[in-house]
Amino acid sequence: MADIAKDLTAGTIGGAAQLIVGHPFDTIKVKLQSQPAPLPGQPPKFSGAIDAVRQTVAAEGPRGLYKGMGAPLATVAAFNAVLFTVRGQMEALLRSQPGAPLTVNQQIVAGAGAGVAVSFLACPTELIKCRLQAQSALASSAPTGVTVKYGGPMDVAKHVIRSEGGMRGLFKGLVPTMAREIPGNAAMFGVYEALKQYLAGGLDTSGLGRGSLILAGGVAGATFWASVYPTDVVKSVIQVDDYKNPKFSGSINAFRTILATEGVRGLYKGFGPAMARSVPANATCFLVYEVTRSSLG
Repeated sequence: MADIAKDLTAGTIGGAAQLIVGHPFDTIKVKLQSQPAPLPGQPPKFSGAIDAVRQTVAAEGPRGLYKGMGAPLATVAAFNAVLFTVRGQMEALLRSQPGAPLTVNQQIVAGAGAGVAVSFLACPTELIKCRLQAQSALASSAPTGVTVKYGGPMDVAKHVIRSEGGMRGLFKGLVPTMAREIPGNAAMFGVYEALKQYLAGGLDTSGLGRGSLILAGGVAGATFWASVYPTDVVKSVIQVDDYKNPKFSGSINAFRTILATEGVRGLYKGFGPAMARSVPANATCFLVYEVTRSSLG
């Protein structure tokens, strides 16, 4: 099997495992990010991550934690196939000779290149996911008739294409998506390789056990979110912003508005669930990827 096919297969399986483990955490993250700032003297809809879980399960049942998973599940094959395949091809270009291990700096470059590619898949997928995850929080605070109720991923896509500028509407938030994916993946793959080399005691990491891969993957995933989280908040509020009556004129305006009205804490809404998700989800993804890739020869 060619290396591209191996990366496609391993990336797809690893991404599916990551999604199943991490989606409930992501749902809570988006709900916390997208809830409107409360009026003076009034409490926010969700007081924190645990409260968001309780309200979601009470109102929608456990299935509510998996709301919006259809869109990323349908595209997880393409997303992770592109991520790991582009990274693999970048690695091949950066190697001094076939089979030579890469340095940490080379892995950072490979991760950044993969981040560029996946941004164009992540943006429409996450727009659909965020609309579905956030709609219950927005519905309770918006005037009657303002918030659109979506029946599922395809309903979101149809509404956006019909009412929000055609296909271009699905790429709302592309700039903050790229600002998240490029540095985030550069940091993630760099840390992943650095930690693997540290645990292996050198450049050859082929002998690492599953425990080491889980540790490296979990830390790498946490690094991704720690390095770009405010950008993800901006992306989420831009993507769920009302098309006809927008609160924000763009990414910079969204950043400044959040900072002015909610302070630095506003740029880290949902940070707890994101970090709680990143460790097990990315540890699972990297482990499954590495085991699958190795089994394919």
